[in-house]
Amino acid sequence: MMWTSFLATWRAMLMDKGALTLLFVGGVLYSFFYPLPYTKEIVQRVPVAVVDQDRSSMSRQMTRFAMAHPALQVVAVTPELHAAQDLLWRGDVMGVLIIPEGLQTKVLAGRAAQAQVAGNGLYLMLNKVALNGLAEVVGTVSAGIELKRLAAATPSNYQASGQRAPIAFDAVPLFNVKEGYGAYVVPGVATLIVQQTLLIGMTMLFGTWYQRKTFPLPGPRTARGYLGMLLAFASVAFLNCCYFFGFVFWFQDYPRGGNFAGLLLLLPLFSLTVAAFGMLLAMLFRTRERGTQLMIATSMPVLFLAGLTWPVSSMPVVLQWLRWLLPSTAGIQGFVALNQMGASVYEIRHEVAGLLGLLAACLALGWRRWRMEEKTS
Repeated sequence: MMWTSFLATWRAMLMDKGALTLLFVGGVLYSFFYPLPYTKEIVQRVPVAVVDQDRSSMSRQMTRFAMAHPALQVVAVTPELHAAQDLLWRGDVMGVLIIPEGLQTKVLAGRAAQAQVAGNGLYLMLNKVALNGLAEVVGTVSAGIELKRLAAATPSNYQASGQRAPIAFDAVPLFNVKEGYGAYVVPGVATLIVQQTLLIGMTMLFGTWYQRKTFPLPGPRTARGYLGMLLAFASVAFLNCCYFFGFVFWFQDYPRGGNFAGLLLLLPLFSLTVAAFGMLLAMLFRTRERGTQLMIATSMPVLFLAGLTWPVSSMPVVLQWLRWLLPSTAGIQGFVALNQMGASVYEIRHEVAGLLGLLAACLALGWRRWRMEEKTS
């Protein structure tokens, strides 16, 4: 009976064009179109403007350094602050370097001098690159001035460099080696895509079965029938996860394969949990469209609750606990830790425990609902 239920569920999925598109075609489309905007992991040639109110040799040196910076493209040099502000507000530039009048005079006199940078916070990545690039320009010029002062008081330039930076600092990114946004967000969103497409497909199927009274399993609602349907939906999630983690990450060249053995352990657990959660949720809907509307509307909040794009410490305490009622919370954190960061299974023990607890609760509630459906049908 269990394998009969398994095959009947698969047959029903393959016969429903809408569910088939969501469960299988949707993931393939997402895997190519969602990472598309992030294909250029390193942002370069961000347009910036320089407000040179000092008009000195030092300010001209800063401008030349900004023009030579690989991440920046100086599109305007002007002494007028309001002209640069207009460019920033229109979106023609993403950052502005403001060199105030008297900067060189203060530096030569040994007094503290300041240059200002401003950015367009509407575009986070461009704003970050513009501000960091302009800050590096100012820092490079400042370091050169300091080295000249130290060189005048020391026998060699080597000793001057050592006095300025006695401790060497070399930043090496470990997990997101390109420090790109795609490698940061896509691996976590892939887990959410697997969950949401499965949940939408399941609610569509159950809604259709209730509307048309064409439940695919013959006979009474038995435990074997429930497990067979659960395994069928879990196999869909498992296949989609294998597609994303095995092919898409390789094709898009994202960090992958950190702990393959741990990944094989978490994959079936996550798949079963999402399937059990989906069956419990789907049995609450009586129309085909209602579940789709709910899943689409809640996709972004679910992503934020996972703690990937929004820090958990900034969430209300209630949400910090309630977010564990969603499989994606433990799934995203666990898969990113294993696949991208090479974490051990022990290091994701909290995520594993969360999935096990949620699976047990969904199985108990789902089986109860399953039996209730038989009495009311």
